[in-house]
Amino acid sequence: MTKSENAELSIIIVSYNTRELTLKCLETLYQNTKHTNFEVILWDNDSHDGSADAVAAAYPQVKLVRCEENLGFAKANNLAAENVSSEWLLLLNPDTETHPGAIDNLLEFSKKHPEAGITGGRTVFPDGSLNIASCWMKITPWSMFCHAFGLTAIFPNSPLFNTEAIGGWKRDTVRKVDIVSGCFFMLKTDLWREFGGFNLKYVMYGEEADLCLRAQKEGYQPMITPDAQIMHLVGASTKNRADKTVLVSKARISLIKDHWSSVSAPIGLLLFFCWITVRKFAALLTFKKQSQWHEVWKQKTSWLKGY
Repeated sequence: MTKSENAELSIIIVSYNTRELTLKCLETLYQNTKHTNFEVILWDNDSHDGSADAVAAAYPQVKLVRCEENLGFAKANNLAAENVSSEWLLLLNPDTETHPGAIDNLLEFSKKHPEAGITGGRTVFPDGSLNIASCWMKITPWSMFCHAFGLTAIFPNSPLFNTEAIGGWKRDTVRKVDIVSGCFFMLKTDLWREFGGFNLKYVMYGEEADLCLRAQKEGYQPMITPDAQIMHLVGASTKNRADKTVLVSKARISLIKDHWSSVSAPIGLLLFFCWITVRKFAALLTFKKQSQWHEVWKQKTSWLKGY
């Protein structure tokens, strides 16, 4: 069911130079959603690859917004959601492919679990293997210690030493989590507006973590269901590893500053600095002159400030 009149669910997709991926995203979305009356709002962030024209030609039913500048993920979603009148809202990345029943099942799950506030599903890579990035647990002093001193890398499948990635969990059971990925992110429209959408200080990365943590402070507990599965490539719009690491670092620093106590935040910032430092010197010791960590280190005055 795809009638947009009186839609129960509005699906927002923010695209930037992902023409073919976006078309495939829309194809699988319409093909595999059978029972939900939904509308699609496609916000194009000034793509230069013909994305907007291609979507307009292939899917005239999509509410297409051609933005004349790249506003980033957070601001684009906030603006796209301003005129939504449906009860439910779903943020969906353009580098995803919806599996059969994913949207229908996630909406049904969300209705059954109002205590979650924010819900998501299971993500896989194109070959069907698990993509753990559908959800995370929050950053803690322990998780930062494990990252800084390599315990997370040594024991990636350990729920003790890799707490943020919930090491070892296949995302194959219903579970309460701290953070639902913004690639597949459902909540009631009223709740989105209650929280004011994304905090625009998070230019890229961290915006969904911040919103989920704010929701938890109000008594909600985000959840994941394995019955809603999509394929997600991850990072289709960000190619440079060093640039991505800098942006992620800024986001993590900001999350520590915004959501940790005044006592624990300085400890977190020190551990984060140790994490980058260890990797910088490891690259030196292994003579990896082209390592991303050299470039990340050069930009330390930038990411240490956060957003």
